[in-house]
Amino acid sequence: MARPVRGLGAPEGDLGPIGPRRGHSLLSSRLNSARMAKRDLLRRKVEDIDISPSSEVARLVEAMGRGGGFTAKKIAVGVEILRTMFRRPACTTFLSFPAALMATGVRGVLRALVEERLVDVVVTTCGTADHDLARVWQPYYHGDFELDDVALHRLGVNRLGNVLIPNASYGIVLEKKIQPMLRNLWDSGVRAPSTSELLWELGRRTGSRQSLLWWAWKNRIPVIVPAMFDGAVGYQLWSFWQGHKEFAIDQFRDEADLAELVFKAKETGALMIGGGVSKHHTIWWNQFRGGLDHAVYITTAPEWDGSLSGARVREGISWGKVKETAKQVTIEGDASAILPMMVAAALGRPHR
Repeated sequence: MARPVRGLGAPEGDLGPIGPRRGHSLLSSRLNSARMAKRDLLRRKVEDIDISPSSEVARLVEAMGRGGGFTAKKIAVGVEILRTMFRRPACTTFLSFPAALMATGVRGVLRALVEERLVDVVVTTCGTADHDLARVWQPYYHGDFELDDVALHRLGVNRLGNVLIPNASYGIVLEKKIQPMLRNLWDSGVRAPSTSELLWELGRRTGSRQSLLWWAWKNRIPVIVPAMFDGAVGYQLWSFWQGHKEFAIDQFRDEADLAELVFKAKETGALMIGGGVSKHHTIWWNQFRGGLDHAVYITTAPEWDGSLSGARVREGISWGKVKETAKQVTIEGDASAILPMMVAAALGRPHR
């Protein structure tokens, strides 16, 4: 099963210490404890980053651009492209990203882009809905890349990088909350929503301004998930369908919405984070209007393996997915570190 739904079947465990079997420690490099209790592990909650325009960050990024060196200059170029996309009313702006960022504080940055209507459409994966909804109801926690995964499994705690997600904060709470929402939709006569319509309804029913999906519903910004069943929310849809065989997800209407956006757009831009289906669906639809006019891509993947994640934006020019004249940049780096700075700088103006 795909990364976003890990832990659905893991044993919950108890609050007692880990047994000494096979001598596993949770984090031998720092905690050095083979009897760490779950309550000791889950102490510090993940908090969303509260992004706001910053003239100081903008001034720093401008100085990085003047510095002329390596990735710093690329960040400065990317910020200028974002400013153009955000401030041009005629520019239809796409935001694509993978789900993992929604498990971190960067959820707050992504949510702000939707809340402030700086983007016109979101293309992402099912895990985005998983993490966005789950975190409305239960917390995620700080962890470490070096934690003992066997020990974590015995405790019923899933590790996503250095973020810890207890079973109670993920599959369990999603089933508890989403099944009643689906029944309510069914009872109201809904039979075949698009993914965007479905996610708007789930977001609306959270009633939480902390939710990206709630803001997408509020601002009527489509959230398109081409691989809707590849995640915990997708599993809940499948589970609901077992007893409601007339229920369906009409993804053709998602595609119709994307077609309408690109064909009506006078110009298009995209902030793309990571590769996979989200990035490809974004550039795929833009090829039908001659390609993107503006593009910022953040990735950690190498180019030499031929992957879409590693493909630089310039490669899309050869396919007609990015215009030859496009303002574009590929920035190599971790979006959890780069994106908050870039968005804060793009929204701010440096003091002269």
